Amino acid sequence: MRVIKNPYFLLSCLLFWTNQYLEKVKDIYIPYVHAYLDDLLAMPVVLGITLQVFQWIHPQKAKFSFTPVQVLVAWLYFSFLFEFLLPKWSDIYVSDPLDVLMYGLGSLLFYRMINR
Repeated sequence: MRVIKNPYFLLSCLLFWTNQYLEKVKDIYIPYVHAYLDDLLAMPVVLGITLQVFQWIHPQKAKFSFTPVQVLVAWLYFSFLFEFLLPKWSDIYVSDPLDVLMYGLGSLLFYRMINR
């Protein structure tokens, strides 16, 4: 199944974009949703888009998928970048250990439901 037709990918994108719309346009912030939903959905959205591009260009096409190690590296990369490195460089970013957990859950969601 193509990633762009996967209902879990589409739902992740829809929830992410809806949350961004509510926050940025309507100025509506739901406490725990504001704090953690984007982090939970980041990996399914980013890895889903990346997987779709790989499937378009890779010789295996739709049969191509990421290995567990590749998904783990993506999780570690996002966690390091957004929860360690960027908070040291900019006051805009705040380190939160629960964000690392949300990235991990999102990576697991991606691997089990989207990365087929």
